[in-house]
Amino acid sequence: MPVRAEHDRVVLSRLLGRDPVLHAYQLGDLDDFFWPYTSWFRRGEQVALLYHGVDPPTLLAFAAPADTTALAALLTEVAPVLPARLYAHLSPGLSGALAGSFRLDSGGAHLRMALTDPARLSAVAPAGVVLGAADLPRLRELYEQAYPGNWFDERMLETGQYLGVREGGELVAVAGVHVFSPVYRVAALGNVTTHPRWRGRGLAAAVVAALCARLRETVEHVALNVKADNMAAVRLYERVGFTRVADYDEWTLTAR
Repeated sequence: MPVRAEHDRVVLSRLLGRDPVLHAYQLGDLDDFFWPYTSWFRRGEQVALLYHGVDPPTLLAFAAPADTTALAALLTEVAPVLPARLYAHLSPGLSGALAGSFRLDSGGAHLRMALTDPARLSAVAPAGVVLGAADLPRLRELYEQAYPGNWFDERMLETGQYLGVREGGELVAVAGVHVFSPVYRVAALGNVTTHPRWRGRGLAAAVVAALCARLRETVEHVALNVKADNMAAVRLYERVGFTRVADYDEWTLTAR
């Protein structure tokens, strides 16, 4: 069965919705807010997404272990039409399908976590106010000081799902989203950080708890990605009710 470009969001929603946590980022990108920046590839029941909203673009391809071979076949076939340089988030066992066409530089092992025990949120005192466009200068400054090199799409402030903690007029902690879709009932946390001078006071847990409570008013599934060796972050997310649901690897791909 050959690979085809898929433009039907109903079809994509059905296929991805079989595992909404594994495919949370892809489901979120079906939303009108993200859809114009997406290209979708389908082979049978397998789907891969190329997201153009970042530079370089990012390829997302996730599969349950039983489906790895089928999704690898899709990636092998689609490799010749991919950009010459891109990022990729791939389930284990899929990178080999692209190795013949690209040099792969590892960005490390990562975890997909999901909010599976929201009762734990009540054990953390929430904190944070909604951030908007007026907060962008302070937000950029915080990321420069506390989270250099992070990927932050300023457009995401328009979702109203960025919360920050201020102390003395200074923005000292923040939690936001990488995707947010009430239509497809999914959200993914991202850009969570605390200013180095304010760490160790529970601010990250407080602002994450506040954001999760806010997100659960409109979505059913809240997920996130975190580096597997970032144990401080993993423990933070476990504290507020997240559990590990899948592994994946990040790569930088450069055409041979």
